[in-house]
Amino acid sequence: MINNTLSSYTTSNTDLHSTDTRHRDIQELELTLCSSPSLPILIPQRQTWLVFAAAVFLVSVPVFIEAPLVRSLPSVSIVMTGFWVWLSFTLMSRPATYLWGDLLLGFSWSWLAGAIYWGWLRWEPLWHLPVESIGLPFACWCLVRNWGKVGSWFYLGSLLGTALTDVYFYLVDLMPYWRQIMRVDADGASQILQNALLQVETPWGQAWAITLAIILLIIGILPLAKKQRHWYAFSGAVLSTILVDSLFLLAALTI
Repeated sequence: MINNTLSSYTTSNTDLHSTDTRHRDIQELELTLCSSPSLPILIPQRQTWLVFAAAVFLVSVPVFIEAPLVRSLPSVSIVMTGFWVWLSFTLMSRPATYLWGDLLLGFSWSWLAGAIYWGWLRWEPLWHLPVESIGLPFACWCLVRNWGKVGSWFYLGSLLGTALTDVYFYLVDLMPYWRQIMRVDADGASQILQNALLQVETPWGQAWAITLAIILLIIGILPLAKKQRHWYAFSGAVLSTILVDSLFLLAALTI
């Protein structure tokens, strides 16, 4: 009887040990896959679209949250960057939430650039793209080390969208209106916006708007065929540029 009990106990312990080992092996595999995005990962299609949706959200919605906050409390926005970085590393410390921490880390660079530029340098459009590129060395470093691919490609997609929007402002000669609108109150901004819209509605302005929109669509849609999370993050960031620009244009038209 004692032998049977010991045998049962030993077998039970062995089973538990085997289960624990398999569980640890699965966790280690997930962590390895997360930290080595270059490995071929078969992921559910639903998750890739969640990454895409999150990228669109992180580009579109914070624009309308951070912008008013930065104008009144730029220092708070800078401090919030530290919170985003802390939260991203906290999420990345767990295999189950690693992906979202990775994406949030790329967003942190966009947030920091926005806090710096719109808080202190918004009067000069020539500084916009250089400041927005503040996270570029870090993103490139991450990609070279094959780490943080989702967040890095999200940041690069967001930066590309910003660059093409700025190119449009240069081509259509909207920079003088940018400088003016940053130095007047809300009442004076209305007339400046109307003057800027007249510039946009010229054949030159419309032609370049269509051309750059097509470029963004092509760059944003083609990577979706690769079915990888970091490309979906990139595409979401690029395509949301069209959404954000359209919302700003709609807001200007209703003023």
